[in-house]
Amino acid sequence: MKATGKSVKAGGISRREFIKVSAAAGAAALVTSLDLGTNFAFAAGSDAIKVGLIGCGSGGLRAARDCIRSANGKGVQVVALADAFSDRVSALRGEFNVRRSRCFSGLDSWRDVLDLNEVNLVILAPPPAFRPVQFAQAVERGKHVFVEAPVAICPAGVKMVTEAANKAREKSLTVVVGASRRHDPAYVETMKRIHDGAIGRILTAQCYWNQGGMYVYRRKIGESDVEWQLRNWRYFTWLSGDLIVERHVHNLDVINWALRATPDSVHGLGGRQYRTGPEYGNVFDHFGTEFFYPGDVHFISMCRQIEGTNERIGERVVGTKGASNCRGRIEGKNAWRYRGRAANPFVREHADLVKSIRAGAAINEGQQAADSALTAIMARESAYARTNFKQSWFVARCTLNRLPPRDLKLSDAKPVEPVAVPGKYVLPVRRKPQRRKKR
Repeated sequence: MKATGKSVKAGGISRREFIKVSAAAGAAALVTSLDLGTNFAFAAGSDAIKVGLIGCGSGGLRAARDCIRSANGKGVQVVALADAFSDRVSALRGEFNVRRSRCFSGLDSWRDVLDLNEVNLVILAPPPAFRPVQFAQAVERGKHVFVEAPVAICPAGVKMVTEAANKAREKSLTVVVGASRRHDPAYVETMKRIHDGAIGRILTAQCYWNQGGMYVYRRKIGESDVEWQLRNWRYFTWLSGDLIVERHVHNLDVINWALRATPDSVHGLGGRQYRTGPEYGNVFDHFGTEFFYPGDVHFISMCRQIEGTNERIGERVVGTKGASNCRGRIEGKNAWRYRGRAANPFVREHADLVKSIRAGAAINEGQQAADSALTAIMARESAYARTNFKQSWFVARCTLNRLPPRDLKLSDAKPVEPVAVPGKYVLPVRRKPQRRKKR
């Protein structure tokens, strides 16, 4: 999982690049035109899907299981494994019956999987910081891709994902992102109705990812800085992008989907008051953000991870004719409830992926995923810097690049970066060129 390749800067990205919705619309049209049940029949032989799993933690394990389950075990096989840590690879080798010669470990082991001609689909589930480079290289090698969300944690990564998604489209490669709500039939049907005007013109929205604590990996004696931080990656901004990017991106994606846009500007706040021990790295434990969308639409988001607090995870949009929870319910003039077939969205996203590959009708969710990652990144940086800014300014001027170092080693020393202090944190931006004075 060692990040290699050319370094990419955020400057010069046009705002238009980040708000394209044509790809998402095309993918949704294809997905809804297919029978998305998990009991469809598959052809044999050339239709075999041979999967390379990159990132063998809990997320990668779940994704690989769901991929196999989506096809009822027919014609989908995990044939290669890679992770920074050999113990994680060993733990999964038996379950998927992978040959030893197809099991790789180390920060660069993902390249070994991409080198295998037999692999035609890769599942990318490393810590988020590594996803842009791995996604770009997978597309370069002609692989279909399932990549977990978020797809990036900085503007440089967003640009890399956008460019790779465009290349995937040119190559007719399928790209599915782990934004499972996009594959939940209740969400899909509700969004159709919202877009058809069931709640009228959207005026405002709210979304939440408020939960209790999460698993923490305690540092063991003898572990290097990099090894510990990789095993405890959710709590380090350079690896996870912080709570608002790593978790809340899923809710923000729903609001972008409902509005068919990304925010014009953002005003955020946040802090670290409860999870203050060294085991929690340098991430915040709460954020609150106001987003401003085209058409004078404002919406508020909240996210937190604090032990002992009540859970609230979901979305709500309010329009001139009613409101909706985006997942199966509309209130107001056109009141409605989803009563269709339920489906596990985590399995269904893989069913959509596998079926699109076999049908030769590629779907590509890369751009919508880049848009949602950018939305979350803007909110984080606004909270860190205690300032509000426009997306056009941020895209053109922010130089933040959190792609992992090309020469990163597991044995490296890497002191934990200081926690961002709102008002003192300096948002890295390119200085505006000064105009020459006329003589």
